Amino acid sequence: MNRKMATCEGSEARSVLSRVPPLLTDLYQFTMAYAYWRADRHNEPAVFELFFRDNPFGGGFSLFAGLSDCLLFLQNFAFSDDDVEYLRSVLPADTDAAFFSYLKELDCSAVSVSAVPEGSVVFARVPLLEVSGPLAVVQLLETSLLCLVNYASLVCSNAARFRLAAGPRRRLLEMGLRRAQGPDGGLTASRYTYIGGFDLTSNALAGRLFGIPVAGTMAHSYVTSFSSLEEVWPQTLVPCGGAGSVDFICLVKGWLGRVCQILGSKTSLVREGELAAFLSYAIAYPQNFLPVIDSYSVSCSGLLCFCAVALALCELQYQPLGVRLDSGDLCRQSLEVRRVFKECSKQFSVPQFESLIIVGTNSISEQSLAELSKKENEIDVVGVGTHLVTCTSQPSLGCVYKLTEVRGRPRMKMSEDPEKSTLPGRKSVYRLLDADGHPQMDLICLSEEAAPEAGVSLTCFPLGLNKTLQTVTPAQVTSLRLDVFTCGQITFPLNSASESRERAQISLQSLHPLHKRLQEPQDYTVVLSERLHSLVSDITKGNSKGSNFLLSN
Repeated sequence: MNRKMATCEGSEARSVLSRVPPLLTDLYQFTMAYAYWRADRHNEPAVFELFFRDNPFGGGFSLFAGLSDCLLFLQNFAFSDDDVEYLRSVLPADTDAAFFSYLKELDCSAVSVSAVPEGSVVFARVPLLEVSGPLAVVQLLETSLLCLVNYASLVCSNAARFRLAAGPRRRLLEMGLRRAQGPDGGLTASRYTYIGGFDLTSNALAGRLFGIPVAGTMAHSYVTSFSSLEEVWPQTLVPCGGAGSVDFICLVKGWLGRVCQILGSKTSLVREGELAAFLSYAIAYPQNFLPVIDSYSVSCSGLLCFCAVALALCELQYQPLGVRLDSGDLCRQSLEVRRVFKECSKQFSVPQFESLIIVGTNSISEQSLAELSKKENEIDVVGVGTHLVTCTSQPSLGCVYKLTEVRGRPRMKMSEDPEKSTLPGRKSVYRLLDADGHPQMDLICLSEEAAPEAGVSLTCFPLGLNKTLQTVTPAQVTSLRLDVFTCGQITFPLNSASESRERAQISLQSLHPLHKRLQEPQDYTVVLSERLHSLVSDITKGNSKGSNFLLSN
């Protein structure tokens, strides 16, 4: 592991500990834990599983994210003396004092977790995490684990959809920190949108903590803060690799006249303040010159000012980067900007202008990005903020954490709403692949059942109401979950953001295009083994018969 990677992982661990202490949970977790403790049930072996009920955004898939944060949280789970004293103050006064002594000694040394690897494509109703351990402890973990997985997986899936809408060529910049739901929402969004397929973030802290490439341009406020060339200081620039200072203002003025001449533009319409802003910024960052050019008028001022300053930088052997467009018809404007770049390259024999990039930002949504991708345009990088990090089309993934076993006995929640019923017992989950390597269906079966084999037919029941038995012969079989946390220790390497990102890309590439369609995707099939289906039926029938326990002596 290199020093930079080690630094990122250490920073990430500290970030999780500061953001998610064990007290970050719902009060009723402590009242239930106390009731378990009073009944001497707190150490009974229990199993919970975490899943979501519907694929987000009306789509055909989701990406699982948040696992590394969950593992770091579990490894460091412990209540401080101050935590316990606070709980003593909010729980009923007659709470047994010995319970607080119990909390002081509590940790996850008896907890084990199996999970789908972070960045994997996942589907509704498939258990993503299985958490086993003492009943009171694994109950206390519920809210924190849901908090760590829900938004991370939602925003990661949202990012994957933006990536599909953008196509593989165009680079995507996440710039939603100022629009996010608080500092933690912004930091979480930066990490998991990168895993979901974005290339860059504007969030400096995310770059430091997670090793994500950072990028930025300039704000309109910088441009509008200037009104006169007299505000530019210093006014000189040393050529790249050279000696002696050049009067940069004079050089740029000369280029501005030449640019206006070949384009037939009027120098009288150029905003002096905009030119001053570009000059000042270029002198400060001659190797990273990428201004926003729509503070006033793109065609009459912003583009002309950029070309003049960029040509002057090229003359001094610097390489300008490009421009940002933030309003209006981005496609049409990008075509005009590229035409002007090519004209300057041709007229002034400056090949560097052929490689200038165009960044587009303007309240980009998934729909507008998909529409942009269908139109002719020259946008190289798209910056997305509000609609990405706030997940405006769906605010929550709706993950749940449900009890499936206590003391080795299966447990099942039944509801008047069949969709809210749970699947009982400890389970294994397998992904069945077709002959082309595409995921065909996910099989949920009881943990004691033999694993399915490639080329061997099996019978199963599609998940849902009134589904009939079917037979399938998988070409390949993979086990979805791995043991990641055993008796208080992380047993699976923590993935960096870039490693999880790579897994997400590979996982999405394997998914059939019909399941990746942004609109009206084909439903992915999740099936139950015959034994699990029979167990569900037996428990349901047994529950419908009722009980005579009130009549017994």
